[in-house]
Amino acid sequence: MARKSVLVLLAAVSAAYAQCSNAQVDELVGYGADTTGGSGQPVVVSDCGALGDALSSGGVVHIDGIINGCGILRVPSDTTVQGVDAGSGLTGGGFRLYNVDNVILRNLQLSQAPEGGDLIDIETSTNVWVDHCDLFNDGIVGDKDHYDGLLDIKRASDWITVSWTKFHDHWKGTLIGHSGSNGGQDAGTMHVTYHHNSFINVNSRLPSIRFGTGHIYSSCYLNNPTSGINTRENAQVLVESNYFENTRRAIVTDLDANDQGYAVERDNIFVDSDIDITQVGSLNDVPYSYTVDPADCVCGAIEANGGTGVVA
Repeated sequence: MARKSVLVLLAAVSAAYAQCSNAQVDELVGYGADTTGGSGQPVVVSDCGALGDALSSGGVVHIDGIINGCGILRVPSDTTVQGVDAGSGLTGGGFRLYNVDNVILRNLQLSQAPEGGDLIDIETSTNVWVDHCDLFNDGIVGDKDHYDGLLDIKRASDWITVSWTKFHDHWKGTLIGHSGSNGGQDAGTMHVTYHHNSFINVNSRLPSIRFGTGHIYSSCYLNNPTSGINTRENAQVLVESNYFENTRRAIVTDLDANDQGYAVERDNIFVDSDIDITQVGSLNDVPYSYTVDPADCVCGAIEANGGTGVVA
């Protein structure tokens, strides 16, 4: 299905959101639920210099408009970075969270990271909430390694929630786990919840998870040609109430793996999409309360209330 046809379809089904979705769009749930972010009076910025200065102090930073060409910016602990409106964020830049704790990234449009960089890179960091963002690059075209990930979570990062975010038009979506040889650092960490996200026209890694524990629910997958949820290196995932259409290997446990992963799948819908679960997992329950929206309405729910411009 062409990108234009997908958008037409989503516009048509988004009207059904109010009738079938019960999840709250402004609520933090999941493994990252203890995240509180920054405090204090927001600092509003609209250029790279002001943004860099504001981030050096942490607290609450509001980006007004799209800022171009800032490169990769470090985000300190106890910080919230939030867009002022639907058209606020970065192009030609990205955020790196390294060895920090308690960070919120919200209502941000991010695109075109510097060559070889991630739009959001989380390393050795804990208690992070990425919410209502719009992450994209140029599509599945050109050199697949020109940009790296839309959102990567690596090196023993832990207690993270990714919610109501639109991932689209890119080669490598979202990675959990640095590499297949990093189990000594990563095993027992990387508890990540993905809910109410959409993945449209992304080649693979939706997410790819090594060694960690992932809960992926009530999300929308459309036109993803290589792989969707890829669990490997003994990772455990619970995949529930997601809608998959034209997504090859929607759930796979033995792709490009030294050791296979594990998956439990329930209440998902698969349309022209296949699964290859070679090892059924043990993650049948998670240690938090959450609201599942049914798979047959999640695409409309996310189109209506996901991405930027929904939360203030």
